[in-house]
Amino acid sequence: MNTRIPVFLLSGFLGSGKTTLLKALLGDARFANTAVVMNEFGAIGLDHLMLERGSDSVVLLDSGCICCTLSDSVHETLADLYFRRTRGELPPFERVVIETTGLADPAPILNTLLGNRLVTDHYRLEAAVVTVDARHALGNMAANPEVEKQIAVADRIVLTKLDVAEAGAALCSRIAQLNPQAQVLGSRNGDAALGAFAPAPIQRIRVEAVPSPHHAHTHASPHGAEMGSCSFILDQRISWAGIAAWTRLATETFAERLLRCKGLLQVAEGGEIVFLQGVQGIFHFSERLKHWPDADHRSRLVCIGRSLDEAQLRASLQAFYLPAGSDPYVTLPDLELANQRNN
Repeated sequence: MNTRIPVFLLSGFLGSGKTTLLKALLGDARFANTAVVMNEFGAIGLDHLMLERGSDSVVLLDSGCICCTLSDSVHETLADLYFRRTRGELPPFERVVIETTGLADPAPILNTLLGNRLVTDHYRLEAAVVTVDARHALGNMAANPEVEKQIAVADRIVLTKLDVAEAGAALCSRIAQLNPQAQVLGSRNGDAALGAFAPAPIQRIRVEAVPSPHHAHTHASPHGAEMGSCSFILDQRISWAGIAAWTRLATETFAERLLRCKGLLQVAEGGEIVFLQGVQGIFHFSERLKHWPDADHRSRLVCIGRSLDEAQLRASLQAFYLPAGSDPYVTLPDLELANQRNN
């Protein structure tokens, strides 16, 4: 049983409704015992929820939640919360929500949540939640590249302000192009809080829409770079050596252009099922699953990024199929040569 504390990362552009969603969360009895980490208390107006101010910038709320300000680093803040909880100095919170500023790049925080041992020993990333303003999102995307990036790395997208504006076909299409894997929720005055911060099922990677062993979809952004997704079915035997070789190759080839990567893979040696994650060119320890999360038992991979070369990505997949004991420092030309020999 996984006893680590679930963490939700809440991001979204300026004015996109993070505050409204978070206030609805903290006011809902179903989310009692939640710890919220934010940049400053004044940004959300907690007066109607506040019970008392503790020491070291911790606020206890009458909903049974606690709030604290972000220290110099996310991992230090989370470690401090955990050990104070263990010592009984704080209520035994059951989940954590980290709210970023509207202009923040969520990728470095995701990498901390996935890869820093001070965090991963005690916490697990449940979902990256991103609010998208139904009224102004398309204009914001045109003027601010951060908006597209926030959407691209999200696990859940909350379309906000639907009480004053509709999410038009153009916006829905753009979101689907940027991140076809994300769960999309509609929100009116924060009423999507229950769904946005509900426990996540075992990580799913949808491939229903993939018509062939590989598929790519990109679109031209206003900034001259293409943002889009590539989805692949991996229909050969995958090895641990192959996973190591591909993650190294992908990091060197695509680097920070590869904004988010998720793979659900079955390893030939032992039949283990692993969930692979990468954020902005950094890959993290593969999580072992006890069973397939759905009825589809095919290994699959989804890559979302900016200016990705789909042909290069497809060629790199051959690294997954390297036999045990292979050199992990394989290059794309090596793979192309081996593929020509096999054919």
